Amino acid sequence: MVLASEDVPAAAPAVAVSPSVPPPVPAGSVRFATFNTALSRQRPGAMASALASGEWRLARAVAETVQRVRPDVLLVNEFDHDPTGRSLELFAREYLERGWNGAEGVEFPHVFTAPVNTGVSSGQDLDGDGRVVAEPGSDAYAGDAFGFGRFPGQYGMAVLSRYPLDAERARTFRLLPRAAMPGALVPVDPASGEPFLSPRAWAAARLSSKSHWDLPVDTGWGRPVHLLASHPTPPAFDGPERRNVLRNHDEIRFWADYLTPGADGYIRDDAGAAGGLAPDAPFVLAGDLNADPRNGSSLPGAIDRLLAHPRVADPLPHSQGGRGRAGSAAGAPGHGDAFTEDTPPGHLRVDYVLPSRDLAVGDRGVFWPAPDDPLARLAGAGPPFPASDHRLVWVDVSR
Repeated sequence: MVLASEDVPAAAPAVAVSPSVPPPVPAGSVRFATFNTALSRQRPGAMASALASGEWRLARAVAETVQRVRPDVLLVNEFDHDPTGRSLELFAREYLERGWNGAEGVEFPHVFTAPVNTGVSSGQDLDGDGRVVAEPGSDAYAGDAFGFGRFPGQYGMAVLSRYPLDAERARTFRLLPRAAMPGALVPVDPASGEPFLSPRAWAAARLSSKSHWDLPVDTGWGRPVHLLASHPTPPAFDGPERRNVLRNHDEIRFWADYLTPGADGYIRDDAGAAGGLAPDAPFVLAGDLNADPRNGSSLPGAIDRLLAHPRVADPLPHSQGGRGRAGSAAGAPGHGDAFTEDTPPGHLRVDYVLPSRDLAVGDRGVFWPAPDDPLARLAGAGPPFPASDHRLVWVDVSR
């Protein structure tokens, strides 16, 4: 979850070259990026209506941020799912393709989106308050949905790409039951020592709070690069049973199992195909994973399972703005300038772009301009924030 303003005052265009703008993507490389945009709204259709104006300042700031970095493949989190595709079309046409404040518009001819669990009624008491709420629109309803959301599709995901996306071979894991994962962390009521959820509720619960996607990207390298995309639940907003903390851990663990032959036996995608990713398949794992390796509320070791995985490379992207904002709270050297979230008690590294070790890592960064940078207006020091309280993370990879 993020906090963001519905609107912000207009800002003057940049008048100088910004050191936070990366150089053009080198020939033979592909720039992958993830951005929690905070564009989700609180009512169904509200995001599409705001985008339709063509002048939504939050979306303009998000679009300009994308234009400054110019990724080739972009995962956006907190973008309400619209099964008609209208929201993505509006965002692309009215914001990304229009240049803002001197930035050049960017075109993504290929897009992918799919349903998510957020806001989908489970018919069970998943928040443990003793009732089942089936009418959308309230936090009580959201607590009983398969993923927290006031309406189906809230806090969804989408992929925009300059390269073709193989939607026919995409794998989604929205329906995978949480109980299917061996050793899943079951929330327990500490007062009674009993499981927090009833047997029926636990059997109905799904692993993914939004979805997990394996989307092949045709980069022209002779074999696809698999974009592994997700947005695990924040490890917060629960009680002493720590149900969201534990779910966040298991959602991240899913990817580690997906990459580990022998640990993927329980995995079955929404079309019924079993197993994980082929051992020799290149990939880029991306998303707001809501877990910091040193600070925050996530279960200790949750993200380390991925960062230390033998198939995963951690480029440790950096930014001057993150370093200055975090100050001495960064912990170990080199950590603070990789921070991607700025919501108190934020200053956390929660957004990741993690290539497979068989890909060469080039330039990388977190788009977080320093206060004296001419583009600092796109990050701000909120709340409220000009765009999102998360920062766009990007990594260049090649064969």
